[in-house]
Amino acid sequence: MTAPRRGSRWPGPHPAAARDDHPEGARSGGLPGGPTASGRDPLLRMIVLARPRGARFALGVLAGAVATASAVALLATAAWLISTAAAQPPITALSVAVVATRALGVTRGTARYLERLITHDAALRTLSDVRVRVYERLARTEPVRRFRSGDLVTRLVGDTDATQDLLIRGLTPPAAALVTGAGVVGLSTAVLVPGGALLAAGLLLGGVAVPLLAAAAGRGPGRRAAAARAELSTALVDALHGAPDLHAHGAMPAAVARVEAADAALTRTARRDATLLGLGAGASALVAGLTVWGTLLLGVAAVDDLGTVGLAVLVLTALAAFEIVAPLPAVAARLGGLRAAGARLFDVLDAPPAVTRRPAAPVRDEPGLRIRDLRVRYGPDEPWVLDGLDLDLPPGRRIAVVGPSGVGKSTLAAVLFRFRDPDAGTVHLDGVDVTTQDPDDVRRVIGGVPADPHVFDATVRANLLLARPGATDAELSAVLDRVRLTAPLAPAGGLDAETGPHGDRLSGGMRTRLALARALLADPRVLVLDEPTAHLDPETRDAVLADVLAATRGRTLVLVTHDPAGLDALDEVVELSSARRTPAAR
Repeated sequence: MTAPRRGSRWPGPHPAAARDDHPEGARSGGLPGGPTASGRDPLLRMIVLARPRGARFALGVLAGAVATASAVALLATAAWLISTAAAQPPITALSVAVVATRALGVTRGTARYLERLITHDAALRTLSDVRVRVYERLARTEPVRRFRSGDLVTRLVGDTDATQDLLIRGLTPPAAALVTGAGVVGLSTAVLVPGGALLAAGLLLGGVAVPLLAAAAGRGPGRRAAAARAELSTALVDALHGAPDLHAHGAMPAAVARVEAADAALTRTARRDATLLGLGAGASALVAGLTVWGTLLLGVAAVDDLGTVGLAVLVLTALAAFEIVAPLPAVAARLGGLRAAGARLFDVLDAPPAVTRRPAAPVRDEPGLRIRDLRVRYGPDEPWVLDGLDLDLPPGRRIAVVGPSGVGKSTLAAVLFRFRDPDAGTVHLDGVDVTTQDPDDVRRVIGGVPADPHVFDATVRANLLLARPGATDAELSAVLDRVRLTAPLAPAGGLDAETGPHGDRLSGGMRTRLALARALLADPRVLVLDEPTAHLDPETRDAVLADVLAATRGRTLVLVTHDPAGLDALDEVVELSSARRTPAAR
C-alpha cells in the first residue's frame, strides 16, 4: 500500500471518472467459470471449477481407459495364449499373442503413468486456482471475521483440497470405467451373447448399484466427518492460542476435554467410514465372484460352440472386467464427505461482501470529510448503533470521538475504513460518496488503526513495509521513534525483532504502537485511530499522543477513544453518548 502524495485528493483518476461497470459486490462473489447461485449441488460446482482444464481431464480419462482396457486385454490374450498353447500348435501361431502380451503389459504401465501425470497436473492446477480465489475472497477483509480461526484453517486446507480429491478420484475413474466397460461388454457379447449380457448386468451392479448404495450410506458420515474435522481444528486452535488466558482462569482442563471430545467424535466417524468402505469392497467382490461363476456356467453349457479357447477367454475376460469398477464403491462412499467439504468451501466463496460498491453519484464541491444522517445497525431487528450522526471535518481538522463502550465509536471507524456499509446516510470525502468507490481506493486515502489491528508473524521491519514497501531503514526507525517503540524493541533486535503469531511476542501496548507506526508510515490524508493508546500507561499515552498530533499536523484526524485525557490539543470533541459536540479546550 503506497501513500498518496501530500495534498492529493484521490490516488489515480478522479473518482468522478471511475467506471462502475464492475461493482464490488459482483466482483467479490464467485469464481470465473463457476456457478455463484446457492442451492446447486456442491459436487457439480466443484467439477465446474475444472472446466478451464476440461481437455486435460478428457485426455487423462482416455489414458485411464487405455490402461484399464490394456489390463483386460492382457488377461484375455493370456487366456487365449495358454489355452491355445495346450494344444501344442506351431510356435509361429503363438508369436503374435506373445508379442501382444508384452505390448499390452508395457501399454498398461505407460498409460497408467500418463493418466496419473495428466490428471494430477490438471487437478493440482485447478486446486491452485481455487486456493488463490479463496484467498482473494478472504483478502477483501470482511469475510475473515465471519469464521472462527480454527474452522477457517480447515476450510482453507482440508475443504479446499477436497476439490483435488473429487477431480482425481471421483471424476476420472467413473468416466474411464464407462468407456472401458462398454468395450469389454461388446467383446464378451461377440464371444457369447448370454455371457455378454450377464457381464453387463454384473458391471451395472458392481459399478452403479453398489456405488449408489455406498454414496447414500456415506452421505451422513461424510457430513459428520467434515463437521468433526472443523470442530477439532477449532477446539485445538482455540486451546493453543488461548493457553495463557485459559491457564490463568483455570479453564485449560475444559479446553483439553473439548479437544479430546472432538477427536473422539472424528475417530468414531472415521471408523464408520472404514466400515462403509469395507462393506462396499466386499459387495463389489461378491458381485464379481457371482458374475464370474455365472459366466463360467454359461460358457460350460455352450462349450461345444465356444471351444475350450473361447471358454477361457470368456471367463478370464469377465474376471478382469471387474478391475474397471473396483475403485467406484470407495469413491462413492467418500462423496458425502466431499459434498460437505464443497459446501463449506462455497460458504466462503459465496459469502456476501459486507461492503459493496454502489452506483456512481454526482460529485459535490465539498472539500474534506462530510457525514450526514449516518445510521448503522447490525441486524434488521437490532437497535441503531449510530442513529443520525452528522459530522463535518474540513481538511486538516482534528477531532476526538468519545463516549462509553457500545455507543458506536468503533462502528463509526469501521464505516470510515470501509469495513461495513452505512444502513442509511452518506459519507462524502471531497464531495465524493465513498460507497461509490473501490474500498481499497478509499483505504488509501482514509487509513489508520482499527480496533483490533493485526500483527503478522514476521519481523517488525516486514510489518512496517506493508504500509510502504519502498521505505528505508532510516524511515522505519524514525516512525518507531514517533510512537516511542525504539527503546522497547532494542533488546529483541529492533527492526529485526520477531513479532510471533498474532504479535504474541509483543505486549498489548507494543502491538498497538506498531500498528500506529504502520498507519503513520502509510501517511493517509485522513487518519482514523481507534483506541490507539490502549494498554499504555498515562505517561507513555500522553507522549505518544503528542507525537502523533505533531506528526499528523495538516492532516485530518479522527481519534476514537473512551479516555478523555489529553484531548486539549484537538480542535473538537464529539460525544456520541449524547450526540453533543463540544469544542475541546485549547
